Amino acid sequence: MQSWLGLLPVLLLLAAGCATHPRPSPLNRFEFEAIEMAIPFRIVVYSADSQVATNAARQAFARIHGLNGQLSDYDPESELSRFSRTAGTGQSVPLSTELAAVLVRAQEVARESDGAFDVTVGPLVQLWRRARRQKEMPDPARLSEASAAVGWGQLELRRTHGATTAQFPFTGRLLKPGMRLDLGGIAKGYALDEATRILRAHGLHRTLITGAGDMVAGDPPPGQPGWKIDLPPVEFPGAPPDQAVWLRRGALCTSGDLFQYVEIDGQRYSHIVDPHTGLGLTDRGLVIVLGRDGMTTDALSTALSVLPTNQGLAVARKYRVEARILRVPKGTLEANQTPNFPR
Repeated sequence: MQSWLGLLPVLLLLAAGCATHPRPSPLNRFEFEAIEMAIPFRIVVYSADSQVATNAARQAFARIHGLNGQLSDYDPESELSRFSRTAGTGQSVPLSTELAAVLVRAQEVARESDGAFDVTVGPLVQLWRRARRQKEMPDPARLSEASAAVGWGQLELRRTHGATTAQFPFTGRLLKPGMRLDLGGIAKGYALDEATRILRAHGLHRTLITGAGDMVAGDPPPGQPGWKIDLPPVEFPGAPPDQAVWLRRGALCTSGDLFQYVEIDGQRYSHIVDPHTGLGLTDRGLVIVLGRDGMTTDALSTALSVLPTNQGLAVARKYRVEARILRVPKGTLEANQTPNFPR
């Protein structure tokens, strides 16, 4: 019989192997919520360390808060508001990295969508907000005046050169008096992207961040193909059945008048303003876009809400995103989607 002493080197070797390759700590789910940009943001992460998760979430919320201070059209002292006040003066304004990133992408989507997405729509949005509160149509003269101050081609962006390029990569100029920028259709998506980047910098990759109807996902939860997301239900005859999608390393953004609308003189109007008419959309609808990043997906969900369905699907194909467009233009539901939208 072999002596147990002969096995000692093997036992020691196994013990040493266990010491150098410790079993990884289990991942636990953590959830955090905060009100930012006047809406609830929720962060879900999987982490082996509660303190790491808490610190990362705190910094992600701080990043969203800071971006709101730059990109808000409600805050008169935000970078965006200060830029808008230079409209028509001929002044070129240095733009921060954050504002430049959003405006460059906004102008790209505006160009590709023939102006269906337009961040210069601010004067019309202000007028339409008042119309929704008062439940009366805008005065035609004021509508005409506001429309004259709108046009994405009147926002000029130029790259900078020299010592300030890193901090201020672009300058911007608003060519028409009365112009006012509104980033409501793109800033939230950018904030979700940035918050996700903060979480990754803390080593957290299994993440989901939501803000109202928009969300950005990282790697999926342990053992899952993705984050299970229930699509908004549509209570209308002929609507697609309730459905869920599995989201991973991408964004999902929705746009429509399911919840935000007003009825004026028997007509239902959306909170989404058509830059070409200055009025809220009248086709009861819902647009869902699945894309790679929150900023682009957010902007496209608005553009596809405004564009006729066929043009919207063409833009979706150009950006290689998946989209579903539901509309009820004349009391009958029309459902269209890109070929690879999850079924």
